[in-house]
Amino acid sequence: MQHSLSGQVVLVTGAARGIGEHTARLAAARGAKVVLAGLEPDRLAAVAADLDAPWFLCDVTDQTSLAAAVEGAVAAHGRLDAVVANAGVASRGTVATGDIEALVRTVEVNLIGVMRTAAAVMPHLIASRGYLLIVASAASFAALPGMAPYCASKAGVEHFGNALRLEVAHHGVRVGTAHPSWIDTDLVRDAQDDMPAFRETLRRLPPPLGSTTSVQRCAAAFVAGIEHRRRKVFVPRSVAVVYWLRTFVNSRLSELVVERQARASVPAMEEQVRSLRRGFGASTAPGLPAPPQPAEPGFIADRYHRR
Repeated sequence: MQHSLSGQVVLVTGAARGIGEHTARLAAARGAKVVLAGLEPDRLAAVAADLDAPWFLCDVTDQTSLAAAVEGAVAAHGRLDAVVANAGVASRGTVATGDIEALVRTVEVNLIGVMRTAAAVMPHLIASRGYLLIVASAASFAALPGMAPYCASKAGVEHFGNALRLEVAHHGVRVGTAHPSWIDTDLVRDAQDDMPAFRETLRRLPPPLGSTTSVQRCAAAFVAGIEHRRRKVFVPRSVAVVYWLRTFVNSRLSELVVERQARASVPAMEEQVRSLRRGFGASTAPGLPAPPQPAEPGFIADRYHRR
């Protein structure tokens, strides 16, 4: 069953760039009243100006910050019909050599941030019998060396979504998980620029795990997922094959193949990360202090300052 987005209120986290930005733009083009949340005020303000949409500084690891954004969205439009829990980061380095705070922060944003987002929006989605799309990844069921925190967080996100779906079904709320492979975003480009060994690893992967999809195509899949309230969204669609073959993908036989490549790629990646002297990509937004009071639609960005 398809639900028209015309007049529907859609909140998108991580909306300043990449998948979040393009999903918000396409949803707005389909008639949705979008609300933007994220950590980059200049970019959020620019996107919001294009879409005539309210926007909020929002750290998904801070419940006060999330509550302010959700309250602001409801104040602006009176309801919430759909939410895209998209905010996410990817740290640099292995568990043995990486910055542990960056590794832990990845789990906090990608998994704990999704939990906090779901808790903040659920009363409003129950009221509207709405839809929550949680952005997981193909990494939910396909592990790669150098991505342990990211893979762990996205596997957790998938199963969190599976359990949450059962919890809220009797309220008429639908929950979907999205599983994109590599999308042509700043996050993925930064990883390849920072770690040439990582780029080479991707080149060796079979499709769809080694393929890159345009961010526009990904956004189209997400918006279609919202319109149809889909349980699973795969980008590209062939990722569904990996999902159904996950037992084989995670078998000892598959591990042996990856281990053979990892003997050379992991030491090279670790050395490249050491030279970076940072735990995240250049485009990853730094943490911002939580808003001290409930935010209002279109508030002035310079009320908050980067650390």
